[in-house]
Amino acid sequence: MVMKLYDSELNIMEILWRDGDTPAKRIAEITKEKVGWSKTTTYTIIKRCLDKGAIERHEPNFVCHAVVTREQAQEHETTELINKMYDGAPDRLIASLLGQKRLSTEEISRLKRLIDSLE
Repeated sequence: MVMKLYDSELNIMEILWRDGDTPAKRIAEITKEKVGWSKTTTYTIIKRCLDKGAIERHEPNFVCHAVVTREQAQEHETTELINKMYDGAPDRLIASLLGQKRLSTEEISRLKRLIDSLE
């Protein structure tokens, strides 16, 4: 089961998804550069991810490994959005997205192929 990951936790997960297994020290360096977090803040968020089971810790060097994949997190967030905002109806989400943007011919073709592959 995939759990709810909050924005701060997703910052950690994005690093792991992009870079693969990463020592906590390096994660702290990256978050300091990107979002201005202190080492303590980063380690607190890493601990929350560990407690949730979203990541694992390996020794030596406190290397963090993503247990939850990007695709699992995306699916969970999408399902939560559909349930919360569109009464569980994915077609209503798609209609909303399509109504907000003028699609190119290529984007329309990709969507048609995707729909055809589902039938």
